[in-house]
Amino acid sequence: MLLKRSHPGLKCTALLLILNGAALASPLRIVTTTTMITDLVRQIGGEAATVTGLMGPGVDPHLYKARASDVIELQKADVIFYNGLMLEGKMSELFERLEKHKPVVPVTREIPRESLLHPPKFEGHPDPHVWFDVSLWIQCIRPVVETLATNDPAHKMQFEARGIALRRSLEALHLWSLAKSRELPEERRILVTSHDAYNYFGRAYGFKVIGLQGISTVSEAALSDMTKLVDFIRSHRVKAIFVESSVPHATIERVSRDAGVRIGGELFSDAMGTPGAIENGYDLGTYEGMIKHNLTTIVDSLK
Repeated sequence: MLLKRSHPGLKCTALLLILNGAALASPLRIVTTTTMITDLVRQIGGEAATVTGLMGPGVDPHLYKARASDVIELQKADVIFYNGLMLEGKMSELFERLEKHKPVVPVTREIPRESLLHPPKFEGHPDPHVWFDVSLWIQCIRPVVETLATNDPAHKMQFEARGIALRRSLEALHLWSLAKSRELPEERRILVTSHDAYNYFGRAYGFKVIGLQGISTVSEAALSDMTKLVDFIRSHRVKAIFVESSVPHATIERVSRDAGVRIGGELFSDAMGTPGAIENGYDLGTYEGMIKHNLTTIVDSLK
């Protein structure tokens, strides 16, 4: 029996098809900034995305400067997600250069402008800490889903399904947060922390929020601000105040001593905790775990 010789062109075509198939099957390379965004993108991307987060637990995004290794990761990425609203202020110029070559997406882009807070201390910029209102963070799902689907159409249905599941989970978390906050009488819902990261939290869940520093951690609290805060704590008989994981504790601990009020616990503000670290029964390295830990700590300390 004669064997037919295959045409070399057919072999090349088959090899190209195999290589193209392998390329399509490889996960999207995603780089994110904060831990909250890393968690969000991983839940939506699943196995179709390899997500590298630049900022780990305890990292302050207001002060973060990209390292040489970060720049390399950003250059290799297919897609970059960041918070926006000037949270990663020191990385703005780098993002502007990179977006000429690849998608660089602020997850907050679809939050209605009228939903944003503009505290006077932030000099005309909106408050970037939107993740503390779970109903606002839900609105960051769609930009991630749409961007991933555009850059990997083969997994569009998977991204959309994961986005729907995450939305339902966060809607339940928002309802849980509303119920948990109502365990405190309104007059006891006074949250005193290191800096103004909790304004959206206060609006959503009925707390009066007092931050020692301004909305950014770039500037230190003045002595006069500390004195005013001590007077406020005493006059309102606040039962506890709180330190934050990404802000040095020394200043708020001094306020605690001067006001004669205890530290109620450590809250997570600009970064989540270490993945797998369990406190109050919640995984501090997840967005849901961080929200539930914070609210449980606040409510239990102020009861």
